[in-house]
Amino acid sequence: MNRALFSKMTATRFSLVFSGCLVTLLIWGCTNVICLDNDNATVQPLTTTTVKTTEISGHQLQFPCLNDAYCHSVCKICEDHPGKPPMECLSYLFDDYLTYFNNQMSSLNSTDWCVWDKVSSFYSDFSTYTENISDCLEIPWPNSLVEKLFVNIHAAYFKACPTEEFSDPPPGIVFALVITPICLIPVMVSLVVIKTKNGDGTS
Repeated sequence: MNRALFSKMTATRFSLVFSGCLVTLLIWGCTNVICLDNDNATVQPLTTTTVKTTEISGHQLQFPCLNDAYCHSVCKICEDHPGKPPMECLSYLFDDYLTYFNNQMSSLNSTDWCVWDKVSSFYSDFSTYTENISDCLEIPWPNSLVEKLFVNIHAAYFKACPTEEFSDPPPGIVFALVITPICLIPVMVSLVVIKTKNGDGTS
């Protein structure tokens, strides 16, 4: 009896000592890892941000531009408006094409604005244009300017368009769809119990 009690006390004492050692090792390991991580963070050299420039026809642009003939013509327009950062130039270019888009939409009847087959080419061309111009100026697409532009387009042309809304099925159908699985559960449980009682394990 004493021997059994002694072995229980030893096992309990051993588990407490082991747990204490494990916690100590974990704390020591975590502090070393955090300290090493902090040391690495402080050792990193300071980097300065440089403005990426592009050269077009011997002129240095103060903004990035893709090395492409189409993009060079776009960037030339931005260069001709000095002092404009790329985002302002992007807005200028979008406004120019927006006038063209508005003229295209005005050529249709207002009832045709909601017919996708009639406006899809205008809309897709405008979307592609905004993406290409943003890519030329190395501005991520979509961006806040593009989102604002399309929200305004939707408010101007597509606000009155009907939207297809799904309605709930009649209550009788909903009740049938819900009650069927609920009724099947007790039936399935009963079949399992009957099969088990008969000793027939195969199905």
